[in-house]
Amino acid sequence: MPHINPDRPRRIAVLGLGGTIAMTATDDTGGAVPALSAEQLLAVVPGLAALDVTVEAVDVRRLPGASVTFYDLDAVRTLVAERLADGVDGVVVTQGTDTIEETSYLLDLTHDRPEPVVVTGAMRNPSLAGADGPANLLAAVATAAHPHARGLGVLVVFADEVHAARRVRKTHATSPATFQSPNGGPLGYVVEGQPRILNRLGHRTVVPAPRAATHTPRVGLYTVALGDDGDLLPGPNARLDGLVVAAFGAGHVPAHLVAPLERLAAHMPVVLASRTGAGPGLATTYGFPGSESDLLARGLIRAGFLDPFKARILLRTLLTTTGDRDTITAAFAVAGGYADPVTWPWPTPPAALT
Repeated sequence: MPHINPDRPRRIAVLGLGGTIAMTATDDTGGAVPALSAEQLLAVVPGLAALDVTVEAVDVRRLPGASVTFYDLDAVRTLVAERLADGVDGVVVTQGTDTIEETSYLLDLTHDRPEPVVVTGAMRNPSLAGADGPANLLAAVATAAHPHARGLGVLVVFADEVHAARRVRKTHATSPATFQSPNGGPLGYVVEGQPRILNRLGHRTVVPAPRAATHTPRVGLYTVALGDDGDLLPGPNARLDGLVVAAFGAGHVPAHLVAPLERLAAHMPVVLASRTGAGPGLATTYGFPGSESDLLARGLIRAGFLDPFKARILLRTLLTTTGDRDTITAAFAVAGGYADPVTWPWPTPPAALT
């Protein structure tokens, strides 16, 4: 494996959250549980020394991906900021794959520096033949250390592919190639130990730091299904600050859900996303009751290319900063890919792009 050959020796911090990459089988049940530290993960990565990178291991949590919370991510963000302030050139976060598509996007929305933050994990734990953790971790460290990854925000590196956090999705329950970017494809690939970036995002969407508040926003996710009678739809008095609706196709719901969604949109931001997971929600193509144009005219906010899970993360992040409906709508227009990036409500920190 060739060296990175940077202008100076690189320092990378690896923050361990647990997940399959850090799991071993228990004596009692044989089922895998998080047990390995970040330092133990790094100790068994072949070829790491050849990168000529100083790697610093930090244990944050030892949790399965499904148990990671917003509070855990607050701890990660704090550590990322501390390590970058201390002079590291990039950060790698190892965690369970169940929530990587959400955690990486949350980190991306709040990462206002140019240094790469790379999230990775594994689909096969270390006790299995063909465990993919070491290869993913090696590729993640190589990417985080490389100058070409600067200014790209938070990345997900998996199976030698480099994905933008805002696009990536987990698409298969068991395949090591589970992470894909249906809208736009990967940004690049790790080839012979070096990240090769073939295309770059045109802009960053950085949300300002949260305002001082005593209330933590709660955002719900409602998936519309065949024969949906709406009985499970939250009412206006629900303990929610916002709602994402995962609708049919390009943004459609049964006609009898239109009135309750309109009432909800009068009380809180309600975002209309497509449950398909790829392609954009539309705006003007269909005009029947419950179509995208009907719902948007009634106050729902268009998610565009953001899938429901990304839309929920964005809405919650925005609500920590602002309660202004116009600002939230403008942010979704840019993040959802249907408005000029210059209309993002806040300036991108210059340091994030250098």
